[in-house]
Amino acid sequence: MAGIGWGIVGYGWVARDFMAPAIALGGDRLVAVCDASPASRAAAKAAGIRAHADLDHLLAEPEVEAVYVATPNHLHRGPLEALAAAGKAVLCEKPMAASLADAEAMAAAVARTGILYGTAFDQRHHPGHRAMRDAIREGRLGTVTALRIVYACWLDRAWTSLPGQANWRIDPAQAGGGALMDLAPHGLDLAEYLLGESLVEIAALTQARAQGYAVDDGALLIGRTESGVLANLHVAYNYPEALPRRRLEVSGTAGLLTAENTMGQEPGGRVTFTDGATGRVAPLPFDDTASPFLEQVRAFGRALRDPAERAAWSVSRDLHTMRLIAQAYAGSSPPAAAPAA
Repeated sequence: MAGIGWGIVGYGWVARDFMAPAIALGGDRLVAVCDASPASRAAAKAAGIRAHADLDHLLAEPEVEAVYVATPNHLHRGPLEALAAAGKAVLCEKPMAASLADAEAMAAAVARTGILYGTAFDQRHHPGHRAMRDAIREGRLGTVTALRIVYACWLDRAWTSLPGQANWRIDPAQAGGGALMDLAPHGLDLAEYLLGESLVEIAALTQARAQGYAVDDGALLIGRTESGVLANLHVAYNYPEALPRRRLEVSGTAGLLTAENTMGQEPGGRVTFTDGATGRVAPLPFDDTASPFLEQVRAFGRALRDPAERAAWSVSRDLHTMRLIAQAYAGSSPPAAAPAA
């Protein structure tokens, strides 16, 4: 299969440190990037990548077949609509947008143009999570009863991906929310991937407890799938990174699957199966060398080259996840004010 020619819109931390290397490792080519920031364009040029300040110049690059959109959340819709009109495949960072209205407009553009679209839920491409899904499908858990996720980090006001750039993730106008908006979509999508069904009910409590900015710095979500599996997610920007902060459990009548340090951009982590009859704990083997970003790039490339692979990507599924996020925010009580410093 011939390598894919990629473009990137929004050359920030995730695009620079994870997506660009994954494109190269996957045997594809990063042709050019587009970013309004001179610092980001300079970083791209230093890496030998063509850099443009406006999208029209990226669209004019004939080698660009697929584009990774990694701008702040409120700037997802405009590039997506322009790229879709030009017939480019689009892999867009999560969440789909800063608002449900923008996400719905994006889904309409995808349906109208018929492009290959995916939201970058890289956690469904982690080899450890793939091994967990296979074990669930094989019936090793018996009847699945619950899923629990802790996905947390420390994100203070001063964090930035490049010197001189502000932390847009704590700006409600740009991000659309805080820890819930940023981290919970991964958990909700991972629940659908592992269980084979989405949540149909959701509720949340948010907090603004430690960081002192205008968005939530923590949230607890509970939900239920149509078949009755319960889900619990704890997401946070107020959780010290030296603590255990990335844990995934799926329990059933015959056992428990546990993943530690698999959620995130890096490869590796640990997955175990605990037998419900004996209590015996055994490792669940998986490829611990491939990052979820690399596997995501490979999967998107396969779908671009082979239409039979496109069923794995679903804008309607991703829009449902965005609607769950909107419902969670709408039903949550206002977070408590952060204590004075």
